[in-house]
Amino acid sequence: MHRALNEIEQQRQEPRLRPVVLVVDDDLDARLIYRHYLTVMGCHVYTARDGHIGVEMAKRRKPDVIVMDLAMPRLNGWAAAAELRQSEITRKIPIIVVTAVPTSRSDAHAAGCEGFLAKPCLPEMLWSEIRLLLGSQNSAGAN
Repeated sequence: MHRALNEIEQQRQEPRLRPVVLVVDDDLDARLIYRHYLTVMGCHVYTARDGHIGVEMAKRRKPDVIVMDLAMPRLNGWAAAAELRQSEITRKIPIIVVTAVPTSRSDAHAAGCEGFLAKPCLPEMLWSEIRLLLGSQNSAGAN
């Protein structure tokens, strides 16, 4: 019995076999390209076309990482990131900003985002950033 409980606890601490990624971007092409590439790389991908839908989806799906554009209708990426950081459900989900908006990495970090990539952004670069973030999360959880 004790051994079974230890195995269950270990499984909870191990990363998901297929990382869950939420891509929030008003550009349909960006959503399709990132979803296709990340799916091929082994991720389970959800998409949202604006920040409002993205926040709601993040609360329901609890992804491992969120990829967020900044310039979107209804609720922009800055406001969506702020909402995500205020919610107990989504507070610890890493956010990677992927944007063409002229801003800096330090602005993104100050807003609570762990990653920053400028558009145009190749899907391979996004995948590298996701792996880096998820890897650092897993190693941080091991301490």
